[in-house]
Amino acid sequence: MGLANPGEEYAGSRHNVGGDAVRLVVERRGAKLKLESRQRCLSATIPTPRGPITLAVPTTYMNESGSALPPLLRRTSLEDLTHLVIAHDELDLEPGRLQLKQGGGLAGHNGLRSIAQTLGTHDFARLRIGIGKPPSKEKGADYVLKRPTGARKAALALDVAAAADALEMLLDYDFEDAQRRVNGVRD
Repeated sequence: MGLANPGEEYAGSRHNVGGDAVRLVVERRGAKLKLESRQRCLSATIPTPRGPITLAVPTTYMNESGSALPPLLRRTSLEDLTHLVIAHDELDLEPGRLQLKQGGGLAGHNGLRSIAQTLGTHDFARLRIGIGKPPSKEKGADYVLKRPTGARKAALALDVAAAADALEMLLDYDFEDAQRRVNGVRD
């Protein structure tokens, strides 16, 4: 699931990189995101060598992302939450850096907090998409919610494409292999 805020107002913002990466994967795979009845997310099921995998973007605001999961998990019959991957923006990583990890803290991310509260666990995988830190804590909300312009906008588009590449690795490889490839860990 790629986290994002709904609406044109937030399109292209740093906070939406997770949802944008999922949308790009769905487009690359020739599928379309659809709103299922009574669901709080757009989703598409993609055929992969390991079986069908569902990609989703909540239609809720970021701090309510967890409410999109129960109907999605019921529909997909996903019981092992370690197979759930959340793609999200990460202030603690520099722009252009990606990290694929299993479990961990929430780092103050309201979307992750909502998901952890809904699931009752932090034991889900994350694709952390680096967006860097704002110039000051007071400017944090503006930094993540406003659309960058010029060179920063072009760099963000490249970061979204790299995150989509990482998500596609998860479609085609097991988690540990994809993690080594994304994180650059050598055997």
